[in-house]
Amino acid sequence: MPKSPEEWLKIANKEESIVAAPEVDALDENALPQLRGKGRGRLKIYLGFAAGVGKSYKMLEEANRRCERGQDVVIGYIETHSRAGTVAQLGELEIVPRRAIEYRGVVLEEMDTEAIIARHPQICLVDELAHTNVPGSAREKRWQDVEALLDAGITVLSAVNVQHLESLNDAVFDITGVRVRETIPDRILREADEVTIVDITPRSLVNRLKRGDIYKPEKVESALQNFFREGNLSALREIALREVAREVDDDVSSYRREKQIETHWNTGERIVVCLSPTSSSLRLLRRGWRIAQRLHGELHAVYVADHIPDEKEKGILQHDFSLAERLNIPVVTLQGDVASELIRYARDNEVSQLVIGHSSRNFWEKLWKGDIIGRLTRELRTVDILIVTEPESAR
Repeated sequence: MPKSPEEWLKIANKEESIVAAPEVDALDENALPQLRGKGRGRLKIYLGFAAGVGKSYKMLEEANRRCERGQDVVIGYIETHSRAGTVAQLGELEIVPRRAIEYRGVVLEEMDTEAIIARHPQICLVDELAHTNVPGSAREKRWQDVEALLDAGITVLSAVNVQHLESLNDAVFDITGVRVRETIPDRILREADEVTIVDITPRSLVNRLKRGDIYKPEKVESALQNFFREGNLSALREIALREVAREVDDDVSSYRREKQIETHWNTGERIVVCLSPTSSSLRLLRRGWRIAQRLHGELHAVYVADHIPDEKEKGILQHDFSLAERLNIPVVTLQGDVASELIRYARDNEVSQLVIGHSSRNFWEKLWKGDIIGRLTRELRTVDILIVTEPESAR
């Protein structure tokens, strides 16, 4: 069974506690005066899965706290949607006037990025990160405006929903039937100094919608019949929580590399099936797939090409790759010494389990080329290695 959104949230929270606090917090109030005017600003993103979960509210809440602590905070752009709670959070926060731009006879307002840079606050709030600017603006997308603020040494708090990630555009369309037109590159989320999930259950969000807390009454019924169907919201919520769990996982890996920690930290099951051109790996793939399903783990297949395969071996590999595709198992192809490449891949990707078949090398080949399984067991001390036997009838 796939993980529920609540399980993904637990994973994110559990793994987050593993990472020691960095030397300087992403938005450390004591560090901000030193960063002002020096180097690049910091980016914090509030990530949600649908309108109305509370991203803008939480962002304003943090802004007010920082303002009360004496930090120089301004609002570059905020979209309250006339929601009473969000409007109330504006408080006494300074709002940089928007820039008026005429387009096709209509005057529209956009965030005045240049005015914010000239004002040069410590922290700037920028809502609607995926927004497309009016033609004639200095930059096409608001995320590009944010990058300009960061380059100017200004720390930015921003907000976006997960469906605006470029790589998820097709997946979101398949789930909701709605093609999201405004997207941001995935790297913006990956490169953010801090990502905070703003979570709520789909049922609670639907109740907010029905109360009129999200859209005007005349839009509620249409929203309930389309994007805000509870099944859609559950799927989007799980995607958002997976993204945050992946971000935390990347933080763990970066921390281990930075601190040169070679010991494996088992923060989640990662299973690798080793493919061989000399004998069918169909049994290994099925066994690995069942293990991954049972443990809710990530599964990859790895083929190390240490020679040019002959026609028979090509046929074996083709059958293996075909089954991997049907089971939705990503296949990674490496080149070099089989044992060395498997060891490197397992260490670099924090593999927890390795599924491999019995070596087909005879005694003399092991002396000449080396004993693959022997090396793996000696050098991957923190990895569980499952050696799958082949039935007599298949030999």
